[in-house]
Amino acid sequence: MLIERDLRVRIANDARRVAETALAEDGERDVTTEACVPAGQIATGVLECRSAGIAAGLAYADAVAGACDLIPINWFHAPGTSLPAGATLGLVQGDLASILRAERPLLNLVQRAIGIATMTRAFVDRVQGTGTAILHTRKTAPGLRLLDVSSVLAGGGQVHRLDLATTLMVKDNHWQALRQAGRSLTSAIEAARSRGIGDCFVEVETPEQVAEACAAGASRLLIDNQRPETVRAWAADARRRRPDIQIEATGGGTLDNVRSYAEAGADFISLGVLTHSVKAADVSLEVKEE
Repeated sequence: MLIERDLRVRIANDARRVAETALAEDGERDVTTEACVPAGQIATGVLECRSAGIAAGLAYADAVAGACDLIPINWFHAPGTSLPAGATLGLVQGDLASILRAERPLLNLVQRAIGIATMTRAFVDRVQGTGTAILHTRKTAPGLRLLDVSSVLAGGGQVHRLDLATTLMVKDNHWQALRQAGRSLTSAIEAARSRGIGDCFVEVETPEQVAEACAAGASRLLIDNQRPETVRAWAADARRRRPDIQIEATGGGTLDNVRSYAEAGADFISLGVLTHSVKAADVSLEVKEE
């Protein structure tokens, strides 16, 4: 899995933050472990994938293990690897009380991550050979955006807008705000570019908006909730006006229709379903005494 260096650093820092938050939710003490586990007992936890999927979330699991003073996890598979049901993902070793404290937060994060990566890979496979990239959206779990995005990357997807600070994205409510203020789309794009913003994306819902966005200098059109044949027609019109413009299909993408959108000429297809409707993978941690 290739990740730009700065994003890799951001993910590592974020993993530590998420680990601390997840562990704090369980309180300062584990009274059950205190009552049942002798001090200093050493063990190994086997992370097993009971369902098939794509390895992901390992940096977040590492951060949980590190926060619990465990030996670094011995991973058997890299992010992005296809895992058959029953595969051993890795081994967690150290103090048994620490393993038990790490168990649930670690599994929660890895199960979500593998679920996202697995769904992403299914979409990526459907558009294979078309040159179309599968993107995430901002429909991520609050506080877990970089976990979700790193999981999309592990599944073969690509980075979309990570936050509101670096990309102009004019959507339906922004169109309405411009109209109410008597301002043009061109003025909004010029204002963003004067502030150093290079990526100017515009969501379009009518042929008239396609023409206006092209004339205003948008770098990408987001064709929202339209049928593949409409994407094809609007994409062709936009490229006649602006040969270098990018086309993104957004809204309504499913495994059944995603290839049709790719073949209609979309450079990108963004899918909220990758992160807002994830089915967690079945991953267990089984403890073996040393």
